Amino acid sequence: MTEAALDTIKAAKAAQPVEIALADENDCNAWDQFVTAAAGAELFHLHGWGEVIQATYGYEPLYVVAKQGAEIVGIMPLIDVRSPLLGRSLISTAFSVGGGPVAASPEIETQLAAAAARIGEERSVQYVELRSSTAGLDGWVTKSGRYAGFRRSIFANHDANLKAVPRKRRAEIRKAIKLEEAGELRVCLKPDVDRFYQLYARSVRDLGTPIFPKRYLQEMVRQFADRIEISTAIFKGAAVASLFSFYFGDRVMPYFIGAGPGAREARAHDFLYWSLMQRAAERGVKEFDFGRSKIDTGPYAYKKLWGFEPTPLEYQYWLVKAQSLPDVNPNNPKFAVFTKAWKKLPLPVANRVGPLLAPNFP
Repeated sequence: MTEAALDTIKAAKAAQPVEIALADENDCNAWDQFVTAAAGAELFHLHGWGEVIQATYGYEPLYVVAKQGAEIVGIMPLIDVRSPLLGRSLISTAFSVGGGPVAASPEIETQLAAAAARIGEERSVQYVELRSSTAGLDGWVTKSGRYAGFRRSIFANHDANLKAVPRKRRAEIRKAIKLEEAGELRVCLKPDVDRFYQLYARSVRDLGTPIFPKRYLQEMVRQFADRIEISTAIFKGAAVASLFSFYFGDRVMPYFIGAGPGAREARAHDFLYWSLMQRAAERGVKEFDFGRSKIDTGPYAYKKLWGFEPTPLEYQYWLVKAQSLPDVNPNNPKFAVFTKAWKKLPLPVANRVGPLLAPNFP
């Protein structure tokens, strides 16, 4: 086929109208193929994330797709959240730190966002939330100043990665390495969800936050087994901290971390993050995504100590029934009394009640 003929085919394809609709079951594979190849896509855009949320919380996933002819040129996952305490919302993507439209052009992203707004109005939700910084959305309200993301490149060379960490934090990593060399500290890569959940539940109770159901993790492992790693720090024979991480494309994301007694002495947090960075580099991963943190909190300061520069995150909202932007998180000052009381709960009680409250914090 001549170059002129190819140009004619491309022009004809580009002239086809973009159609926005809800995806059907036959689109699942094509959806994920688009996500894995698209710039700016996150693990939370994958079709399986909606399935995780539906299986865990019962909330309906909606998959909005843009097509030109038979080809997918844009996607946007939505979760229809029906919070028992806070009402109904449409979120892309609920129970995650990412989402929003991903498309071949800004124009198609705008069309996808408009479709989300229409669905939100049809379903009489309080608001539609896009967890992305999609710009140029008429009528949408931007919320910023609460969260920041932390990402940077990692090197194939371990020494180069260590030197990229500021001196004081590097000294803590070296202390952990010495404990490892002495045989007192090691990493276990057994995918033990029960052990991770036990350590994580203690950590979030101590922060005054309800724990999510264990099924949430089990469903993630079921959907994304080849993208998940659970690493646990074993110090003097005891599990003192555990890290739940995602791999997606050329990026690794440490997502949840929990710790118990002995973690501080073992420098377990530093040890787990450092060992993850080493393994990721050996796999050829190019980027370490430290996730998002609320600005001016302890986790925010900790990530800066590692030499990561914060990037402010902006989320977009289409207000339907709501009169103001939502502030749905356990750190809202309105929940201060609740948070203080939650920290004092016996762990078995917190672990029993927490999963009942977790659906309210998408």
